[in-house]
Amino acid sequence: MPRQVDHEERRRRIAEAVCALADSSGLEGVTLRDVATRAGVSMGAVQRCFRTKQEMLVFALDHVGERVAERAQAHTAAAAGATGSALGRVLGEVALVDETHRTEARVWLAFVAQAAVTPELATVLRSHYAGLHPLLVRLLTESRADAPAPHGGAAPGADHDPSRAAQLLLALADGLTTHVLIGHLTPQAALGLLNAQIDAVTQAGPRDPAPAP
Repeated sequence: MPRQVDHEERRRRIAEAVCALADSSGLEGVTLRDVATRAGVSMGAVQRCFRTKQEMLVFALDHVGERVAERAQAHTAAAAGATGSALGRVLGEVALVDETHRTEARVWLAFVAQAAVTPELATVLRSHYAGLHPLLVRLLTESRADAPAPHGGAAPGADHDPSRAAQLLLALADGLTTHVLIGHLTPQAALGLLNAQIDAVTQAGPRDPAPAP
């Protein structure tokens, strides 16, 4: 058992080294030798953990995706029934617009660009998005149920497909990562757009922009 724990910890260290190199030089700057140096392990240790560079990159991307998913789940658990707030904070985590997540945003976009020509990485991204989708559908459905119905009737848009609405919100949040990273939008402006779209699909009244996650 201890060996297995050490093995997994080493794999995580290597994944963090991959991310650090991707942040500074892009994925083209990631070599097994540099990863080993950055992780403080031997080349042989890297090769024992991962048979190929591709396998190492797939694990590193999954590692980043898991971190985002864990933070999203934590926001949901901490919301204590405030589903509208949870929805905004979860999507804020996906967008990675907060300054504290700027490094992670650069790494994520480096992987997204490589995934366009690397099927193995594209598979990991699709899995990540698919994993977030049910959570967004649930939060969106609950937010609509909590929204006040005008004039005592059904809330406008209550019959809109929550699955499609969740896809729209996810695509918007994901796209905002690029707009903030290149300086086209400020984090505050991006969160304002995100919250406006949340209001539109939940039919809630206007809200003040949520603080960055």
